[in-house]
Amino acid sequence: IGMGFPLLLIGASAGKLLPKAGKWMDGVKAVFGAGFLATALWLLSRILPGSVLMALWGSFLIIAAVYLGALDPIGAGSSGWKRFFKGMGLSVLVYGVLILVGLAEGQTDPLLPLKALQVHPQPGPGAHAQRFKKVASIRELDLALADARLHGRPVLLDFYADWCISCKEMDRDTFGDTTVSRFLEGFDLLRADVTGNTDQDRELLRRFHLVGPPGVIFFSAEGQEVRERRVIGFMEAQAFLRVLQSVVEQ
Repeated sequence: IGMGFPLLLIGASAGKLLPKAGKWMDGVKAVFGAGFLATALWLLSRILPGSVLMALWGSFLIIAAVYLGALDPIGAGSSGWKRFFKGMGLSVLVYGVLILVGLAEGQTDPLLPLKALQVHPQPGPGAHAQRFKKVASIRELDLALADARLHGRPVLLDFYADWCISCKEMDRDTFGDTTVSRFLEGFDLLRADVTGNTDQDRELLRRFHLVGPPGVIFFSAEGQEVRERRVIGFMEAQAFLRVLQSVVEQ
């Protein structure tokens, strides 16, 4: 009924219920074209550097704003729809300009283009990522775990890849959270970057029976994995903080 009835209704009306071709279809094509370009940029975010992505998003939004009529004058007798699209175009234009300003300030996140101007900025991906010690093989991981065990510190092992969207979300929204970042000061932070999918990368993943990133593995101060506290996939900051607290209490 759901699929057949509308077709029967349209067929019985001899096409009278179908929208007529006209200038409005040019707008529909423009909207779908912009949607396809935005989807392409979102997919490219897996492989492009943040600065390049910022430049592309800023340019795309400014061009889209021009098509929406952001720079076109409107007369006193203009229709409500024209005023609406003018307002939408101005909003998109301003956001595109803000992204390019953020790019000039060295930002790499299109969702937070002006984070550098915050009075109390949260530690972003670039700041806290430097705290992670990279391990590229099982031997390096074992040495790092032995060192942590010697100093009686718990360990967080993060599996990361540049093409992994959820990994970047974890970096920005979870590891970048102020409370989480402060709590992590009590851990030795290790990161296995499996972007290249090398033999050593696959060996590290197989050791913990992981299909791929993101994955966070915890080890107690005695060097034993806290298996029941594994985090697979993205987890919000507050939930992740509770996991950290339970690991410390082990």
